[in-house]
Amino acid sequence: MSPVAVFTATIAHVGRLKEIPPMQNLTIDGERLWQTIMETAAFGATADGGVRRLTLGREDKQIRDWFRDQCEALGCTVDVDTVGNMFAHRPGRDRDALPIAIGSHLDTQPTGGKFDGILGVLAGLEVFRTLHAAGYETERPLILVNWTNEEGARFAPAMLGSGVHAGVFDQAFADSRTDADGVSFAEAIEAIGYRGSTPVGKKHFAAMFELHIEQGPVLERENADIGVVTGVQAMRWYDLAIKGQEAHAGSTPMDMRCDALADASGIILAAQEAARSLGGMATTGQLSINSPSRNVIPGHVTLSLDLRHQSEEGLDTLESAVVDLIRKQCGDRAQLQIVWNSPAVNFDPLCIDAVRTAAVKWGAAAREIVSGAGHDSVYIARVAPTAMIFVPCKNGLSHNPAESATIDHCAKGTQVLLESVLARAH
Repeated sequence: MSPVAVFTATIAHVGRLKEIPPMQNLTIDGERLWQTIMETAAFGATADGGVRRLTLGREDKQIRDWFRDQCEALGCTVDVDTVGNMFAHRPGRDRDALPIAIGSHLDTQPTGGKFDGILGVLAGLEVFRTLHAAGYETERPLILVNWTNEEGARFAPAMLGSGVHAGVFDQAFADSRTDADGVSFAEAIEAIGYRGSTPVGKKHFAAMFELHIEQGPVLERENADIGVVTGVQAMRWYDLAIKGQEAHAGSTPMDMRCDALADASGIILAAQEAARSLGGMATTGQLSINSPSRNVIPGHVTLSLDLRHQSEEGLDTLESAVVDLIRKQCGDRAQLQIVWNSPAVNFDPLCIDAVRTAAVKWGAAAREIVSGAGHDSVYIARVAPTAMIFVPCKNGLSHNPAESATIDHCAKGTQVLLESVLARAH
């Protein structure tokens, strides 16, 4: 029996949350959702079919304005906090109850696609549209959130808006972040008019759900429709600076060189091998040579290191291995600085069970999965019960213009999202 079949058979026996009354058996409109995904892909569209919508830029303002208009057309009120997080409120019968949130992000990578992040926001919008069309009022209020700067592509670190909301960072830290051109977060948010008046961190949730493409190949490989995300692996980002010695490429013997780029290359390959052997991941996505020249041996190189593992202990071991190999390769010529540390996250059991139950109800082939990527849910899980839902993406590809998902999978994921929210909104 396949892993998917085993999982589907098993979760049918899991203790369920309160049954959803028949009047709540609402069905989302998959075609409407798909059309909305294609419509929003125009905000920051690139010639190769992708999307470049960097945080707090012109395209980000355009889609924020669009998002506000769509939510207000459904009778929602939209608040914006002081780091630009947007909250669309749909009232419930109990106006004083803590709301159930649906959240993700609208920003993209420089080489982004049509689905990463925005699928979760648009799925939430489709949930709101479905409830609105049915005239259905939940017991608890609902909130749809656009978190600011999830990608970290323009302003590092990633998940900045949700991080400030959860108290991981303070607002002064967020405001001080600068992009590659030296523009600060504070300057950028003022420039597009999205410095809201709501105090950051003052919105509280009874629970939050986030729908996202998997950004990996597991669901597609196993013909699964839904990933029931149980948690997120631990991850740490580092900056590494290596000092060598500039010298002439044609007159310096190979055995007398102090080549910083060669050192970096050895470290990159060794880190990847250490990750393979320890069951983790190691990636270098940025590398720079100071004052590069074709016929000069590189004398100073900086690079990024991204280390990940499903457990804190595993990541500690991987980190120690990488530190040792840097020391052996470079001695005191290297400086390693940690710039971001995100511990492993276990999501809320009741929220996870809501997703499981919804998948069974709608006959979706599902499997449990741990997220390899960071998401806003990582930080929200610190302050509210949280879970995630994954749907497959073609070839596991993301952060790429060719990023793709099917209309069927997007619809199934959104239906599971709706059912999960309704299960916790009563």
